Amino acid sequence: MAAVRDLPPAFDVERLRRDFPVLSRQVNGHPLAYLDNAASAQQPEAVIGAVADYGRSHHANVHRGVHTLSQEATALYEGAREKVRRFVNAASTAEIIFLRGTTEAVNLVAQSHGRPRLKPGDEIVVSWLEHHSNIVPWQLVCEQTGARLRVVPIDRRGVVDFDAYRALLGPRTRIVALAHVSNALGTVLPIRDYVAAARERGITTLVDGAQAVPHLAVDVQAIGCDFYAFSGHKMYGPTGIGILYGREPLLESLPPWQGGGDMILSVSFDRTTYNHLPHRFEAGTPNIGGAVGLGAAIDYLGTIGIDRIAAHERKLLEYATRELAGIPGLAFIGTAPEKSSLVSFTIEGLHPHDLGTVLDSQGVAVRTGHHCAMPVMDFFGVPATTRASFGLYNTRAEIDALREAVLYAIRMLR
Repeated sequence: MAAVRDLPPAFDVERLRRDFPVLSRQVNGHPLAYLDNAASAQQPEAVIGAVADYGRSHHANVHRGVHTLSQEATALYEGAREKVRRFVNAASTAEIIFLRGTTEAVNLVAQSHGRPRLKPGDEIVVSWLEHHSNIVPWQLVCEQTGARLRVVPIDRRGVVDFDAYRALLGPRTRIVALAHVSNALGTVLPIRDYVAAARERGITTLVDGAQAVPHLAVDVQAIGCDFYAFSGHKMYGPTGIGILYGREPLLESLPPWQGGGDMILSVSFDRTTYNHLPHRFEAGTPNIGGAVGLGAAIDYLGTIGIDRIAAHERKLLEYATRELAGIPGLAFIGTAPEKSSLVSFTIEGLHPHDLGTVLDSQGVAVRTGHHCAMPVMDFFGVPATTRASFGLYNTRAEIDALREAVLYAIRMLR
């Protein structure tokens, strides 16, 4: 048995909550219960302070100046890149591209990798549970190239059919693009298996990791994917900053997607020489403050530990599922055995938007709507759902507040 001193410290959620200034707010006369983390997580003081310190003391453009502030800004920006590299275990900082978020990352891969290579009749495989940001960019490139989109089915639990997926991987399949975790249902894919099946056939793989990185340990080399995309604001960082990981040899083969600024080495009217990785894909002045904030968010998560966060959130998911299950007329949408920390549900006779409005009157913040996953809503035959999503700072008391607010809404609206 391990000595007491070797045991990890207890997960002190009340102490962690003090790191997030917004959680002390009252909303409509009630303590805020923020349960919309799948849309955007709140920022701890460490992130807010890092961005503010950059703006107060170090703001300048990066890579272009010999003066002190430019050198400091460059060090902070590139230091954040190294933090991201370690966070996802990329082989090199050349494989880490700063972008606005997951959406821009998928669009970059679609246009820079897909568009030059795809031909009429080629196929791109996605699943039925994808976010619109991992559907529409591929539809656009299909229109541009004559390729076609193939969709892997899901079952009534929200589980992707792996056998059907393997059957779709044919001689014309060129790209597989899959969510690691569903934002609408919480389904967690065994992503290594999906990537391995594609790689056996020489198919390029992209993983949308926006909903995975705040909740699961991600190792891109172990996953084996060609591209992995995620956003800072889902993982307690700022908005407007995100990451595309790409294997270095593959990135080296891609043409730039946007032109201008730091993506060049030299320009003449006859010829332009493009910059080295990763700067080739970072045209224009980047979101330096956002990168600094993302680096601070990674540091913050590191002080807690992703595994400890995952264990805390798993308990919250179990508790929420149990407490909400007894509410009359409530039906869960998405009941996969492997789920991330969210519950998506409907209440018989109540529109989710009406429910969300009443919950807000009680200080409970949830997301209602189609969650940028309209095909999922169509599959389950519902116009929208109510989604409560949990993060490292959420508590059982907030789930109790959610339950009581739902019961109050039922009394008010029926």
